[in-house]
Amino acid sequence: MRKYLITLLCVSAYSYAGDPFEDFHEYGDLSEAEIHQQHQGELLYGDTEFGLSLSQGNTESTSFKLKSNLYQDFSVWRNHFKLDGLYRQEANSSSHENDVTASRVFVSAQGNYKLEDKKASFFIYSDYERDKFSGLDYKSTVATGYGNRFYKGTKNTVDFDIGPGLYMSRTRDDIELEEGDERSQIGYLLRIALQWERLVSSRTRFNQDLSVEQSLSGLNSRLKSETALISQVLGGISMKASYTYRYNSQPVEGKESKDSELGVTLVYSF
Repeated sequence: MRKYLITLLCVSAYSYAGDPFEDFHEYGDLSEAEIHQQHQGELLYGDTEFGLSLSQGNTESTSFKLKSNLYQDFSVWRNHFKLDGLYRQEANSSSHENDVTASRVFVSAQGNYKLEDKKASFFIYSDYERDKFSGLDYKSTVATGYGNRFYKGTKNTVDFDIGPGLYMSRTRDDIELEEGDERSQIGYLLRIALQWERLVSSRTRFNQDLSVEQSLSGLNSRLKSETALISQVLGGISMKASYTYRYNSQPVEGKESKDSELGVTLVYSF
């Protein structure tokens, strides 16, 4: 009920504003490069995405999602920091207690050293993920390599990163291992990341982010894809509809290799 109330409030605010879009940053006005140039030298800029869902009655559950993209753009370095968190709990009809059914935190940092071309760069990337229901204490990646803009058109831009790295993980103590398996693992990988942005209209954009980490040591390989449609709603707030798909080639025994998430959230840009 509350999420419908938030939507109604947004619609009502739009109705009473003379021209609510007159002070908006319109995606069609500035390219991604121009946005970074506009904020060059600032300590932090970016966006924060949040979603809250409460259900009561026959089914009682609480779900909270928080995601942030923070940037720094200096003369030589461009840095990108990500935070992605999900928490969900549901009422257990048998025990009459709340059971946590999702608890995940993902953080990453990437620094790009700009080359003379400005579109090309050398990057250093690292991430850390802790998912209570994955069977792992943590999994982490460190990689370095080369990045460039593969394509730039009137409405489309495609960027890529590619480079070698290391994968590290540790299986939880309460998970029983097969004979010969080690609880902590470390191995080499090749990381490829692709970012495609398409301007649908002056207020709407389509984003496709894809990252593949192919193990070179016979360990777990990972794939993550996020497909999103983002449209401005009111003030600095946009609405985002997204589909996220995750794949692990070697999940912990008893866990699924595939994981997907469909969501509608609000995004605040600053």
